[in-house]
Amino acid sequence: MIAPLPAPPRILALDVIRGIAVMGIFSVNVIAFAMIEPAYFNPGAFGGHHGADLAMWLTNYVLIDGKMRSLFSMLFGASMLLVIDRAEASGRSPARVHYARMVTLLGFGLLHFYLVWHGDILALYAMVGMIAFLFRNASVEKLLAIGTTLMLVTAAFFSLGALQLSKSDTAAHKPGATAEQIANWNDQAAMLVPTPAASAEETRIARAPFAARAEHMLTERTADPFTTAAAFGFPTLGLMLFGMAGYRSGFLTGEWPRRRYRQIALATLGIGGLVTLGLGLWVIASNFHAVTIFLAFLGLGGPIELAMAFGYAALIILALRPGGALTGRIGAVGRMAFSNYLGTSLVAAGIFYGDGLGLFGRLSRAEAWLFVPLLWLLMLAWSKPWLDRFAYGPFEWAWRSLARWSVEPMRKRPSLERLVPRAVPVDTL
Repeated sequence: MIAPLPAPPRILALDVIRGIAVMGIFSVNVIAFAMIEPAYFNPGAFGGHHGADLAMWLTNYVLIDGKMRSLFSMLFGASMLLVIDRAEASGRSPARVHYARMVTLLGFGLLHFYLVWHGDILALYAMVGMIAFLFRNASVEKLLAIGTTLMLVTAAFFSLGALQLSKSDTAAHKPGATAEQIANWNDQAAMLVPTPAASAEETRIARAPFAARAEHMLTERTADPFTTAAAFGFPTLGLMLFGMAGYRSGFLTGEWPRRRYRQIALATLGIGGLVTLGLGLWVIASNFHAVTIFLAFLGLGGPIELAMAFGYAALIILALRPGGALTGRIGAVGRMAFSNYLGTSLVAAGIFYGDGLGLFGRLSRAEAWLFVPLLWLLMLAWSKPWLDRFAYGPFEWAWRSLARWSVEPMRKRPSLERLVPRAVPVDTL
């Protein structure tokens, strides 16, 4: 009998960065589970915009929102390239391996969207990942150039959208505005400032039993995963290409000098944090006006979020301690990011939706956020013990088995996995 090949070495930096990203994402996703969709961007729409609720909105906007999603998207690109490289090295077809994974992921994403939660990101990743494969052999310089172009084009596109929204606002509020101009503004602003009837209907659906929610998603929002891919495909592809460049260059695997990581963290988090704080205070000063929210989150936010994502990656790599208890726990969360992402959705759906505790629309923003540290502790508590016994997280195992059309062994083979502690670079002059 031929002995099984050793498992490929893990790259600790990728695991830990991914773990922190998936934990951070839930910090903002919890709002999308707990209350109406416009409240995610606009606390004036629901959830409270004073005191602790306002502080929670501003803290999440400055430190988390978009930054962790950008980091997660970059890690998806890096991990995708890692899988492609390993398929090529083992003599398998990179295209067959990659597209089998993406088609399977698309299936998971659509099920997640229609049956669990409207905020799914997996279907978007799968569709964009199919395109990102075309850039697998591009140089680091080319990946960065294309990624930068995509991000700038997206920022310009959404900024023009904000300009159009502003024109509609002006036209609707000038003396003698026509009924058509007023209706046009109300329709455009509804995504951020919902009518009472729209808020009541969304609340009714969220509190309904599972079958009614699923029927609504399947019949009324059938095309949403695909329209989301059309709207956000460019920036998501750009982020994946940045992640591929970060992997190819050694940045995301912890191979750069510590001095360079310090410089990147200080510059991007310092400047980016101040700019984002300024944008957040501008939104507050505007009394959460739809145009300023649109610009702050979509028009101007993308490039800043990308820069801060690089800063967070650099900061995490500087803080890594191979062999440390916390590093090991967070790394396990990252190795099971797929299971933890879907798992938090299932738990949050049980907390907020109708056939669970039914807390949707009953908590303020700050109150809803109190579930975040509990879910963080749950991720940290279960991921490492699970991986001490099993080779994959439960959803990772299902993804791998379905993509390969074979039931993969679940239990870990002793002493076959090696860890590459390429996460604490050596200082160089």
